Amino acid sequence: MAHPQDHGFCSNSAVRLALVMIGVCLVGYTVRQSFYWRFKEGSSCPSCHCDCSEDSVLVPIDIINDSFTDCGKHEPEMKEEMEKDIIALMSEELSLQQTVANETLQQSEALLMSARKVSSHYQKEAEKCTAGVETCEEARERAQAQLAEELKASEVWERRARELGWEDMRLY
Repeated sequence: MAHPQDHGFCSNSAVRLALVMIGVCLVGYTVRQSFYWRFKEGSSCPSCHCDCSEDSVLVPIDIINDSFTDCGKHEPEMKEEMEKDIIALMSEELSLQQTVANETLQQSEALLMSARKVSSHYQKEAEKCTAGVETCEEARERAQAQLAEELKASEVWERRARELGWEDMRLY
């Protein structure tokens, strides 16, 4: 026999019902949000007094036509900026870029001087270490040569002592 069709709590109809409920909730949430924003009164966004066309929104500074003439009439700062001609705006932009470039150059020069000082300090320390290593190496070589001479002298004295009858009494 085949397995029974009733799988307990997770039957096919229960899964379908849960999916339908989730779908209804998502649709309801989406529709509620759109109605909420459409019919909301007392919006915190101030009304726009501009008479700007939709196609000119993509161009931030309109050089070709004057479709932005009404924009910013009610704000003194914006009105002042909009009354400037393009040459004044470009020269202001160039002077700002030159100021930024000069500041960046000064910072780079200061960093370069600092790096040179640190490099010089480390180079002096490295030279000191090299001189110390050379001195130690020379002292080691001299000590090694003296030890070789002492061993030869010891062998000579031990050989003479044995010839005269000396015997080594050390216990090993």
